[in-house]
Amino acid sequence: MGMNKNTIFGWASFMMFIIGAALVLLGVLKYIEYAIGFSTAGIGFFAISWVFNALKGRV
Repeated sequence: MGMNKNTIFGWASFMMFIIGAALVLLGVLKYIEYAIGFSTAGIGFFAISWVFNALKGRV
């Protein structure tokens, strides 16, 4: 069973969401002095993840 475009978009969206959550949590819990930068990067990953999820089924 191969992966089609929708499956690839779904996995990419999930992985980017996990990376974004990890960045936000690292900024909040471990590197508090750099929390703004980590959180901004994490929110960027969330936004790209949302776009990938929105593209699922349309491309």
